[in-house]
Amino acid sequence: MFSKILIANRGEIAVRIIRACREMDIETVAVYSTADAEALHTQLADEAVCIGEANPLKSYLDMKSILSAAVLTGAEAIHPGFGFLSENSKFATMCEECGITFIGPTADMIDRMGNKSEARKTMIAAGVPVVPGSEGAIESIEAGLALAEDIGFPVMIKASAGGGGRGMRIAHNKDEFINNFNTAQAEARTAFGDDTMYIEKYIEEPRHIEFQIIGDEHGHVIHLGERDCSIQRRHQKVIEEAPSAALTEEIRVAMGKDAVKAARSINYKNAGTIEFLLDKHGVYYFIEMNTRIQVEHPITEMITGIDLIKEQLRVAAGEELSIGQEDVVIKGHAIECRINAEDPSNNFMPSPGKIDQLYIPGGFGVRVDSAVYNQYKIPPNYDSMIAKLIVHDTDRDKAIGKMKRALGEFVVNGIKTNIDFQYALINNEKFQKNQIDTAFIEKNWSDLNA
Repeated sequence: MFSKILIANRGEIAVRIIRACREMDIETVAVYSTADAEALHTQLADEAVCIGEANPLKSYLDMKSILSAAVLTGAEAIHPGFGFLSENSKFATMCEECGITFIGPTADMIDRMGNKSEARKTMIAAGVPVVPGSEGAIESIEAGLALAEDIGFPVMIKASAGGGGRGMRIAHNKDEFINNFNTAQAEARTAFGDDTMYIEKYIEEPRHIEFQIIGDEHGHVIHLGERDCSIQRRHQKVIEEAPSAALTEEIRVAMGKDAVKAARSINYKNAGTIEFLLDKHGVYYFIEMNTRIQVEHPITEMITGIDLIKEQLRVAAGEELSIGQEDVVIKGHAIECRINAEDPSNNFMPSPGKIDQLYIPGGFGVRVDSAVYNQYKIPPNYDSMIAKLIVHDTDRDKAIGKMKRALGEFVVNGIKTNIDFQYALINNEKFQKNQIDTAFIEKNWSDLNA
């Protein structure tokens, strides 16, 4: 096992990793920008190194500065968390060239699954069901339109290198296709430096289901059940649940087997997710793989009792997984609400600033992953998520009741947050009856803002 690890991230995920390392007697190195000098992760780590300015391009995305910090402090491995460099194959390669372990998959795995059209071809070859669409990248808008007319509108236009909803548009007819293809391609070129596109049949009223998988270099690949990430706003997840109330046991078993098959097809190691869309008829399709730990991983930990970060560390150190598929037992139901510093009444604009008063909820079955504290000043330079509120109980109804109670206790004064919006979502009758899909917020906007 490693003796010292550098965490190439910030916020709650950096704190989460530091805590796991401390429990395993592993020293940690935090990196921080000038905007994060007082951040909690810098205070909890054994060492902290400033790597640059507030601009993430000059700090958290500066690969040379991060690697220099690792060499300077004698760190044997780097955990990238999520976001930033977590799915950057160049960074994974640079770590290897410097003799530093990248706690994640290999650069080749990141490239194969990070490119959506390449991932699609890989899954077709592996026999995993995919959404009808292009076999690979679309060569031209004319070729794309011909295919769209062949598979039938509506279709989803997607950037091959996309993520977070960028470079993605829906087209319901020929005219929309031409306009939206050009818009999505331009957005992809700006966001990713890659304007290759592919298209898929648009699945109406879908649920977004992801399976947590993890593999080691000894050939073991298992899944730890599914998460339902259907409550989204502009393709960004807002509430996640585990397990999904939409799956029958038959579908759950089949999806789990396909998730493992997908990971085995590339000899995957470390943590990741296989993402599916489930239509209203119970038919599911692979859409992508995320080759990193996910924001919502705590709900899987709550229902399985398995620490995913510790398993990541074991795998990266060359050890075997500490559990087998037979050891994964799902107990109860967990829900996660993402608490963001943003103003829902003003188009969810970010709301950085100083927290004047903070009360974090607790009690049996309540977990809060966060890096904020009373009087902490939230910088305007990074993602607006300031906490993840996670609850666990014996079933979905009880978990919803617990989340209501916990949200009601959560106090953050001095800035705007989405706590009240989350409370409205949890209290929505259709949500409580499990009548949801990925367009739930859009469909119920008036009720949620009454």
